[in-house]
Amino acid sequence: MLIFATSSGFVPDGKEQDSQMVVRVPLFWRLTQLRKEYMMPQHPKRYTITSALPYTNGPIHIGHLAGVYVPSDIYARYLRLRGKDVAFICGSDEHGVAISMRAKKEGVTPQEIIDKYHAIIKKSFADFGISFDNYSRTSAPVHHKTASGFFRKLYDDDKFIEEVTEQLYDEEAGQFLADRFVIGTCPKCGNEEAYGDQCENCGTSLNATDLINPKSTITGTKPVLRETRHWFLPLDRYDAFLREWILEGHKNDWKPNVYGQVKSWLDDGLKPRAVTRDLDWGIPVPVEGAEGKVLYVWFDAPIGYISSTKEWAEREGKDWEPYWKDSETKLVHFIGKDNIVFHCVIFPAMLRAEGSYILPDNVPANEFLNLEGNKLSTSKNWAVWLHEYLEDFLGKQDVLRYTLTANAPETKDNDFTWKDFQARNNNELVAIFGNFVNRVIVLTNKYYEGVIPAPAAFSEKDGETLEALKAYPGIISASIERYRFREALGELMNVARLGNKYLADEEPWKLIKEDPERVKTIMYVALQVAGVLSVLSEPFLPFTAQKLQKMLARPVSGTKAPWETVTEGADLLPAGHRVNQAELLFTKIEDAEIEKQLQKLEQTKLDNKAGKKEVAQQKDTITYEDFAKLDMRVGTIIEAEKMKKADKLLILKVDTGLDIRTIVSGIAGSFTPEEIIGKKVTVLVNLAPRKLRGVESQGMILMTQNAEEKLVFMNPDAETENGETIS
Repeated sequence: MLIFATSSGFVPDGKEQDSQMVVRVPLFWRLTQLRKEYMMPQHPKRYTITSALPYTNGPIHIGHLAGVYVPSDIYARYLRLRGKDVAFICGSDEHGVAISMRAKKEGVTPQEIIDKYHAIIKKSFADFGISFDNYSRTSAPVHHKTASGFFRKLYDDDKFIEEVTEQLYDEEAGQFLADRFVIGTCPKCGNEEAYGDQCENCGTSLNATDLINPKSTITGTKPVLRETRHWFLPLDRYDAFLREWILEGHKNDWKPNVYGQVKSWLDDGLKPRAVTRDLDWGIPVPVEGAEGKVLYVWFDAPIGYISSTKEWAEREGKDWEPYWKDSETKLVHFIGKDNIVFHCVIFPAMLRAEGSYILPDNVPANEFLNLEGNKLSTSKNWAVWLHEYLEDFLGKQDVLRYTLTANAPETKDNDFTWKDFQARNNNELVAIFGNFVNRVIVLTNKYYEGVIPAPAAFSEKDGETLEALKAYPGIISASIERYRFREALGELMNVARLGNKYLADEEPWKLIKEDPERVKTIMYVALQVAGVLSVLSEPFLPFTAQKLQKMLARPVSGTKAPWETVTEGADLLPAGHRVNQAELLFTKIEDAEIEKQLQKLEQTKLDNKAGKKEVAQQKDTITYEDFAKLDMRVGTIIEAEKMKKADKLLILKVDTGLDIRTIVSGIAGSFTPEEIIGKKVTVLVNLAPRKLRGVESQGMILMTQNAEEKLVFMNPDAETENGETIS
């Protein structure tokens, strides 16, 4: 009898599959094929893993986690479980224009902004279990020294070109405008709110001078062009190298979204890119005559990976250089899709220009995560903030990690919803993973006082189950090595499904009285499944793995290459070993908890609408005589009906005190005819008549809009008679 792999677990050949089972492939064949196709014959001595440096202009949200930090943490934890030498590196990006913009908005210094958000971000990562070996910051002295030295070497080696160019200057603010301080119309897609470095609507990288109708975000004025001197990295010199390295060398192993974006950039033609800018916040350009200029953040920030590695190596008593300069090191950058160009074109060109650094083996960039059908937005507070989640869902870090991985935007944008979050917790983590573990530990304590029984002879089913367990590390490894973390998580859950099915088929609770010796073997096998889960779940669900290891009295930390131990089929939980009492790994999330989060988002919508409405500019000054010409009176709507073939227009009969007249008003989108009959209104009665769709309108109803952009009548507060004048 063969064991078959399915989307929901393993079943014996010939047995009926449930509705979730969609793949019937012999397990050993799957593993062999995966190894042949994807397990590359690389045996690097060490791994350098970087995660995109978050801007310290705000906290971390779930989009950042899904796109970068959860997948990179899974990868680093997995490699450590395999006994690999890993440097998992990150840090705060503190020199971006976003920092200056936030500081101006809040009326504080950039240093206050970076100190505030660096602390929030670093603590959030630690509390969430992101296992960085080092989390640094680009304001650190080691980074300033490293970035300045990198620039100076390229400068001394004549790798830059120096040019005087015209750049946008805000005359009212008295400063050159960094790209993010300029907004205008994108020349590619027509988006009227494109920034000077990138259009967030179509993703096109821009220069501020490319924008149509640019304006300063500082003063709102139209900037002028002024000459300024800067240094540029001539990317066009590296075109042939990039084409050979990426388009030829990585066409089969880089993700299609990454490869496609790089190819598009190369096909458009590379141009020199400025590495310095006129700004008062950043790392000073270490060249005589460059006063008032700093290193451009795109040049400065990726060097933060190197400086953070230096900081880590010094603390650990290691040599940092092999992690960046040894060909036997595998370098992997984890980023979001908005950073593909910088990590696949610009940073490699910088490293190539310097000459002594290795290049990334892969850049597995993810797409974007949306929230409840809308694009995540820091500025609009449309996000689930990590530090707030950790307060609202105490002890449920792994539930969010699981949901974000199961719904990861690996190949296309994906959507996070609170209902899906609840369902994945209740129907998968609680009902499948937690249920299996709880039954095994409870029964072991009930039948054997927590001591693992010695098995008798294994049945065919027992042997197949144990063999399947040995195969799973290889299957999950194959997915992780291809950066398919969602797929790998699905295989982990298949281990739990395997355990559930095994217990359901064997029914030890029914056999315990009639065949207690058989139950010993069943429980022994089921406990091995739990033991395997305690190891294989660690990259994905580290807090859960730790709880499970505690229950099983078998910690993984300190053991050598536990991942390989599972593959070798060693008894993870030998007979005679005593387990602890059961604890719930997961608890149900109730509707009230989800409703609270949905209400929070609904309030954000209302706040955005209230805050989005701009106060109209004051019109030209008029005299009192001009105002006196307006004849505004109190009136009452006595009849109302919709105008045929006009969705927005209502035909009103209004008693103005002078007469009863017809007024056509475009308010049908906010009111039904029935609800406004009898309404007191303010009417401009001496407006010249005008025909609308054949109906003569003899006046105008005064209206405004509320925070929800709904029309509101400007009606008098006090009891007034029709015809009374307003002055």
